[in-house]
Amino acid sequence: MDTQILVIEDEPSVGEVVQLYLRRAGFTVTVAQDGIAALALLEKQLPALVILDLMLPGADGWEITKQLRARSDVPIIMLTARRAEIDRIAGLELGADDYVVKPFSPQELVSRVRAVLRRTHPQAEGEDEPRPPRLDFDGIQIDPQTRLVAVGGAEKSLTAKEFDLLYLLAQHPRQVFTRDQLLERIWGESDYIDPGTVTVHIRRLREKIEPDPSQPRRLQTVWGVGYRFEP
Repeated sequence: MDTQILVIEDEPSVGEVVQLYLRRAGFTVTVAQDGIAALALLEKQLPALVILDLMLPGADGWEITKQLRARSDVPIIMLTARRAEIDRIAGLELGADDYVVKPFSPQELVSRVRAVLRRTHPQAEGEDEPRPPRLDFDGIQIDPQTRLVAVGGAEKSLTAKEFDLLYLLAQHPRQVFTRDQLLERIWGESDYIDPGTVTVHIRRLREKIEPDPSQPRRLQTVWGVGYRFEP
């Protein structure tokens, strides 16, 4: 399967290393070195995943994310030299699925790419493999095969991590998960991810599936512990 990845990075040395490692891993890679060129490529064809530097000439990573999220839920992994928590949270709020802080290990980035793609582009299961079940609650349907969520019959656009988080919680109704448990189950390597990531994703999910996000019915906070899904 030809898996296309668009790398948007203005530092040639970084772009070349990322491209090399991704191609060695079997991906087809295109590199854009400025925001305007990247937007032109995205207009022509959407890749399976975007690796996006925040600080770009022409149009920065914030603007690219905003435009991309307005029409697509293609997974985005942000590359950033900024270490402040507020910058990471801002990227997640805009719709990024993951982030990697520079300097980073290229192999770690490849692992992150594979993890996101496993969730968003699952391979066909063998005949004997049980398929994950579709979940139906009163007014909400969650289908892991198509990765579609409908609320009151209206389809909702979720990012890869948003879907994974919702499906995990909905698979275990009323079970309380701590933020550390959710980080480990959804993001894998919780030591490298800010715990605020879970809070941001829960907030975004509430905005998409709750009639009144300020008074959530489905995604409930258990104060001092974590979160649960109420069926």
